[in-house]
Amino acid sequence: MRIVFPVAASFVLAVACSAAAPEPTTQTSAPPAPPAPAAPPASVTPTAPPPPQASAEAPEAAPPPGAVPAAPASGPAACPENMKLVEGDYCTEVEHKCKKSWFDKSNKKTICEEFEPTATCVGKKVKKRYCIDTYEWPNKKGERPEVMNRFHQAQIKCAAVGKRMCTESEWTLACEGPEMKPYPYGYIRDATKCNGDHPWDDPKMKEVAKRDPDELARLWKGVRSGSQSQCISDYGVADMPANTDEVVANEQPESSHRAKFDSVHTGGPWYKGVRNQCRPKIYTHDEDFYYYFLSFRCCAEPDGKPTDPRTPRQIKEGWTIQKVEKRAGFTVADMQQKLELKKQAKCTCAAGDILCKTMCGTLLGPGAVDATH
Repeated sequence: MRIVFPVAASFVLAVACSAAAPEPTTQTSAPPAPPAPAAPPASVTPTAPPPPQASAEAPEAAPPPGAVPAAPASGPAACPENMKLVEGDYCTEVEHKCKKSWFDKSNKKTICEEFEPTATCVGKKVKKRYCIDTYEWPNKKGERPEVMNRFHQAQIKCAAVGKRMCTESEWTLACEGPEMKPYPYGYIRDATKCNGDHPWDDPKMKEVAKRDPDELARLWKGVRSGSQSQCISDYGVADMPANTDEVVANEQPESSHRAKFDSVHTGGPWYKGVRNQCRPKIYTHDEDFYYYFLSFRCCAEPDGKPTDPRTPRQIKEGWTIQKVEKRAGFTVADMQQKLELKKQAKCTCAAGDILCKTMCGTLLGPGAVDATH
């Protein structure tokens, strides 16, 4: 079997045993959430911007228009603490040959179990140099990847620490490494190295839409960041395919049918029979989509260069960060204040304050249990 992956391949999944699939395809966004107010409620709106932090991730200088300064490198390092430097050639189209595959009946999808141990670049090579978070947000070893953020909310969280959303090619290169491997660990699929192959568990979508903590806890099949010692890419980036899916910024040309939304999903979730590889992508979910297995990580420019928090598409279309803040429902300053409260273990919210819990990352109920194999 010869498999050619372009800039990113789009896989649509369907599950016969449930009306909802591991990656819903009958709608482009999750069930309607309570409308965000024009301005964040008083409980999340600071009376003044938070004081500068001493953290390695905090901005230090006033950025140029539309940009947030990157956190300074420590000593000779090109990237801030808990980020990895990725420098290499990204191939726009890679050829992999499948040696062994099987058919997943639930998703009606053929899964390649083992690839030939070679990868051929049949597209163009593009030089890249950037910093990427070692782990998914909040980028801390031992913590759970944070889920249930809409695209613009994830973007503002990255901006609050002087970073930005990763692009799809940046995520892919960091995952597959210089050898363009289908998995960060090699050419043979192993769901025990990167958490996967869990059975479908029929989410109650009305409860997910309400951010019901008990339902989110029931559905949780993730593991802690940094707990998968063999799920590390050649660039030292952890937990990329499987476990939680991740959202990145679209780079497709305007003429492409994959360019409809700025939001792209990559890596695949913890379920069996899905795209738990570096290259495949999903392009069918809009920026308002959120899900119980969807997380994100941030990127930044290396060598202390300023980082523009906007996506390539937003820059081209002339968006301001204020427009992104309005879509998110909270500002960069609001988020910086919440991050400071989290450091003090004081990021608490009223029971029904979904926006506050989204910012604090406390939507997941206390009954959640990490997955084991």
